Amino acid sequence: MARTALVLGAGGITGVAWQLGMIIGLRQHGDDLTTADLIVGTSAGAVSGALVAAGLDPAAAAALDAPLGPGDPPMQPDFVTGAKAWELLSSAPIGSLGNSTELRRRIGALARRANVGSEEALLASFRRRLPFDEWPARLVVTAVDVESGEPVSWNAASGVPLVPAVAASCAVPCLFPPIAVNGRHYMDGGVRSRTNADLATGYERVVILAPRMPIALRDDFAAELSRLGPGASLIEPDAATQEAIGGNVFATDNWDAVLAAGIKQAR
Repeated sequence: MARTALVLGAGGITGVAWQLGMIIGLRQHGDDLTTADLIVGTSAGAVSGALVAAGLDPAAAAALDAPLGPGDPPMQPDFVTGAKAWELLSSAPIGSLGNSTELRRRIGALARRANVGSEEALLASFRRRLPFDEWPARLVVTAVDVESGEPVSWNAASGVPLVPAVAASCAVPCLFPPIAVNGRHYMDGGVRSRTNADLATGYERVVILAPRMPIALRDDFAAELSRLGPGASLIEPDAATQEAIGGNVFATDNWDAVLAAGIKQAR
């Protein structure tokens, strides 16, 4: 049987809802991605990937990762510093983020300088969403070191605690604080690539679920797919899902609508 990799990309809170909806819907129609041999999670995909890789039913996972509530920290973006980071991210040449350590280091410096919320409060929010500590064997989570600009990919053998790793993968520069993992600080794995799909190289079938990003990252999906081979497919939100998502991928009041749109798109 062909080895399958499920690649779950970055895309905010609505990205988690859409990915879980797609996984639920595809399974309803006979394509069970929860059995994938490898699950690569970046940012939003690190959350949905951890839940699925741990063996949770995706419908139960969708209920568990409900929208932010009163017990979660408010988002406190640093718009001034963030504008500089967004400019670097959105103006980078196509495909350059994955190859430019210097560019990622500059973004990391802005992430460290940004005046955003508490690291401890953010970690507490992720602990509520990931009520297990054991690292799922199939899971790979991506992040970027804010000082060196080097990308990392963690798995069960990396000696890294799960919750801080997932939180670090989601630490969007200048929106959330960088997260300490084993003595170093990390930011969103999407700073390197929206999907980090190259980590699935060698798998006969690769399914990439790539939600919308808060900015237009300059990924070269055509090149990524060609390197992965003919068994790779890229799925993005359709028009109905994009309408459900709206203009803010971090919105919390449209979780159910985006989840439903993902289930419908899967059909």
